[in-house]
Amino acid sequence: MTGSRIMTDRSVPRRARAAGDASRDGRGRVLSVPPILQYGFRPFFFLASLHAGLAIPAWLWLFYSGTEPYGPFAGLEWHVHEMLFGYLAAVIAGFILTAVPNWTGRLPLSGGRLAVLAGLWLAGRLACLLQPDPVMAMVIDLMFPVALAAAIWREVLAGRNWRNAPVAVMLTLFAIANALHHGENLAIAPDDLGIRLALGAVAMLIALIGGRIVPSFTRNWLARNGQTRLPASLGGLDKLALIVTGTALVFWIARPHAAATGIVLVSSGGLLMLRLARWRGLAAIASPIVFVLHAGYGWLAASMLLLGAAILWDGIPQSAAVHALTAGAIGIMTLAVMTRASLGHTGRVIRSDGWTVAIYVLVTLGALARVAAPLAGTHYLPTLAIGGALWSLAFLTFAATYGPMLWRPRLVG
Repeated sequence: MTGSRIMTDRSVPRRARAAGDASRDGRGRVLSVPPILQYGFRPFFFLASLHAGLAIPAWLWLFYSGTEPYGPFAGLEWHVHEMLFGYLAAVIAGFILTAVPNWTGRLPLSGGRLAVLAGLWLAGRLACLLQPDPVMAMVIDLMFPVALAAAIWREVLAGRNWRNAPVAVMLTLFAIANALHHGENLAIAPDDLGIRLALGAVAMLIALIGGRIVPSFTRNWLARNGQTRLPASLGGLDKLALIVTGTALVFWIARPHAAATGIVLVSSGGLLMLRLARWRGLAAIASPIVFVLHAGYGWLAASMLLLGAAILWDGIPQSAAVHALTAGAIGIMTLAVMTRASLGHTGRVIRSDGWTVAIYVLVTLGALARVAAPLAGTHYLPTLAIGGALWSLAFLTFAATYGPMLWRPRLVG
């Protein structure tokens, strides 16, 4: 799984070439369906951006007004659930469904099957907002992650692509985490276990996949610009960083308050930072669409450091550490992937215009404000509101500027 094959569609699935199906183009896309249903990234990136952009203002209104949603979750739990299993699940679906054909050589999920999967995601969002019966809401909401995990396992097994089986495992863990969060709401699962499991799985995905695409795209950009000092190749430090990060996340999921967990998390953050320093990020600062990948990975390292520090020292709020991971690492890395993949897979030049740079600036400022809010004392509420407004505006800007290209046919030539 190379970086270029994850976030562009220049490779051609072998089965599509062999089939010679007139209803498909050379890359296996179905031509008889609307463009929005021709590849997984199209509907799910658009839905994710709208959901992230609207759910945060909705949560802020619930928080300030004291209103509760009609669905099974209280206000704060609804906010947590929708950010993880709504917005983030949609981004993961768009990314994985687009990458799998390049991993396995099989045709992409498209047309009616893709529409059904998107419909299951929408049904889950409506159930969590409007279905007061917690059991019924859980059943409806779990249909999407279960279907997604099953689809990816089918592709991995059919294509015998064992190298990417860990991605299918992470999706399975994400589905289990969703079930655990509903179980917590039903008082049959431990508090916050599902949330930690989901965040741990996603953090590990960023550590693994980010560790492939960040140096890969940086190396390509530097080479095109005549640079001879390129990012370091995969080595012992990278493997050690991933092993320690995986261990730290398992500890955090199982024993979130233990001193040993804090020590391993801090060690993970330090190793991830050293890993990032070897990828020549500052040399690529002239290309925002490349540099933002380094920023997202840097937030991952910082979040590991903060999560560990919050366990070891009382002066660091856990909320700040968690939002360094969610609003910071996850928010920035998802927009970095969404912008780059949307440009490449719709036939456009992969470079950042003014709107794209604005998206990156808004999400970064929003994350900084959200992390700073617990430390702002009497200014907590306005800082919280500013952070939420900036962060959600980044995703709404993506929907407004990238939405049209997701709904229109791929550019030719």
